[in-house]
Amino acid sequence: MIPRRSTERGRPPAELTRWTRARVLVMGGLLMAALGATLARAVSLQVLQRARLTSMATDQTVREMEIPARRGDIYDRRGIPLAQSVEVDSLWLDPSMVGDLRRAARDLARTLHLDAAELEARLARGRRFAWVKRQVTPQEVTLAQRLEVPGLGVAKEPKRFYPQRELGAQVLGVVGTDGHGLEGLELAFEDELSGQSEKVEGTRDARGRNLLLQGAPEAVGRRGATVTLTLDRQVQYAAEKALDRAVDESKAIAGMLVVLDPRTGELLALAQTPRVNPNAPAPGIAAGALRDRPALDLFEPGSTYKAFVAAAALEERAVRPEDSLDCEGGSWEVGRHVIHDTHPHGMLNLARILAVSSNIGAAKLAQRLGREGMMRTARRFGFGERTGLALPGEGKGSIPYPKAEVTLATQAFGQGLSATAVQVAAGYGALANRGVLMRPYLVSRVTDPDGVVLLENQPTQVRQAVSERTARQVVQMLEGVVQKDGTAPRGALEAYRVAGKTGTSQKPDPVARGYSDKRIASFAGIVPADDPRLVIYVMIDEPKTDVYGGLVAAPAFKEVATAVLPYLGVPPSLSVLASAKKVPNPPPMQVKEEPAAAQPVTERLEQGSVSVPNVQGQVGRDAVARLLATSLEPRLRGSGRVMAQSPAPGAHVARGARVTLELGASP
Repeated sequence: MIPRRSTERGRPPAELTRWTRARVLVMGGLLMAALGATLARAVSLQVLQRARLTSMATDQTVREMEIPARRGDIYDRRGIPLAQSVEVDSLWLDPSMVGDLRRAARDLARTLHLDAAELEARLARGRRFAWVKRQVTPQEVTLAQRLEVPGLGVAKEPKRFYPQRELGAQVLGVVGTDGHGLEGLELAFEDELSGQSEKVEGTRDARGRNLLLQGAPEAVGRRGATVTLTLDRQVQYAAEKALDRAVDESKAIAGMLVVLDPRTGELLALAQTPRVNPNAPAPGIAAGALRDRPALDLFEPGSTYKAFVAAAALEERAVRPEDSLDCEGGSWEVGRHVIHDTHPHGMLNLARILAVSSNIGAAKLAQRLGREGMMRTARRFGFGERTGLALPGEGKGSIPYPKAEVTLATQAFGQGLSATAVQVAAGYGALANRGVLMRPYLVSRVTDPDGVVLLENQPTQVRQAVSERTARQVVQMLEGVVQKDGTAPRGALEAYRVAGKTGTSQKPDPVARGYSDKRIASFAGIVPADDPRLVIYVMIDEPKTDVYGGLVAAPAFKEVATAVLPYLGVPPSLSVLASAKKVPNPPPMQVKEEPAAAQPVTERLEQGSVSVPNVQGQVGRDAVARLLATSLEPRLRGSGRVMAQSPAPGAHVARGARVTLELGASP
């Protein structure tokens, strides 16, 4: 009989079967527990924590990227661009990909002309992103990439560009590296110009670079609005050129010049010096250098204010044009003070008081007006209130109530009160515009990329400052200022009648609370006086050679008027042309040396006809003056000197016929 086999350990088969079953059960239980745990974990991850984990995954790979808008353009009244935006490169770095951050910062700083310590600190603060240098040149990008620094990238950013360089720089203002306006119109119209930035989703690759999934959005949808100004590039250029010369020749510290259309209130030029180039501002430039001083800065207008006092005195019948006032021989006691004139005068009528700029005569006008009358005078012409140019920080001016007798007297000649250059120009605009004060404005309209007009300014009457009759009387009196026996013969023009007023004021001393020995020289001119088209106000700050407005500021007025009036197509004054015809014809050799505008109209043609003069080779303004003097209407194309004209020289045409001039640069 064969015995049964036992296990290796001698266990019987029944016991072995029970042990195997127990192990199977244990393993099955463990597997079920593991499966249960796995299922529970899956439920936790897929159901309970799904939102949180999805957000974490998206945060690691998907980024919401902001695409900056293209900043809107600024144009002058004729569509010439004054401020535009262009795309430029900016360098950035992922510091986490750089092994030796100090060495990378040193190499980049040396190549890009940066401060190594400051760059290293900036890179150390950034975990995955830090700017290296913004708005760099293509040459700088090439040099930086040659260093082969890990994680160095290039991004496109909009940069503000001013194609006219210094022209109207303080009016336009500037934009910071972050794309936001800091001064001037760039700040005033920040919301309109900046446009609407868009946010799009992008993914980040293994190197941390942002990639757009659906491409960049259309630039039109992100573009800012377009701002069109009342400024005229040519007028602004002429104003800045004349002002620079006046400040340089008088060795002054600064100057301002305003050109205003009195019929509409449009500002054709706002010039100031020193000027800056907003494309490349000089290192260490003073903060105030970017201020639009003609609209923001306050100063005492001096004797230019006498014209308003005279107008108010006439309007309120405190004086008649033929009345004479005793100017006390140049010295007049008012309380404990003495009012002085530059030169001694006796009895003067109103026209002569303005022509010789008598302080005593103006003070006696103020006495007749009284304190309330002087306050009404200021309000009539817009002093003490903002003009509404929409520029941040626009000056309001100060017109203190003249309690003391000496204050009443000094305010009559523009001391003890303050105003902006734009306010003074607007006041003279009221005299030139038949007594109607117009609201001066700088922005013509603002339009969005779709052509929808967001803002449009129109000529707006503020008030009837004085009657038309009074305004005409004062303007006629102011013509005596530029005569030989007036204070500003240097402001007279050959082809146009001029009305104006000089000013020389002392500058207040804020420390001593009195007046210093520093002066402001100014001249306000209306031209042509018989049919005003322009008001030109010139202010020279602290001149050293001479301190009188007739010597320092009036020549700048004359230079601007001579250049601008023909450009605007303003015909010469008829009375000036009539007087020129009475002058005997000079010898033939002298005719060639006379200015083109002084050439008489020939009388040997048929009645109503003129001969077209030859203006080829002349600069535009001289050619225009020549044609206007010949009773012809000029039309200009281009800029520079006359290259061709139609009709041809010598052609007989009707008076008032149009002559087209093709201008270009001299070969």
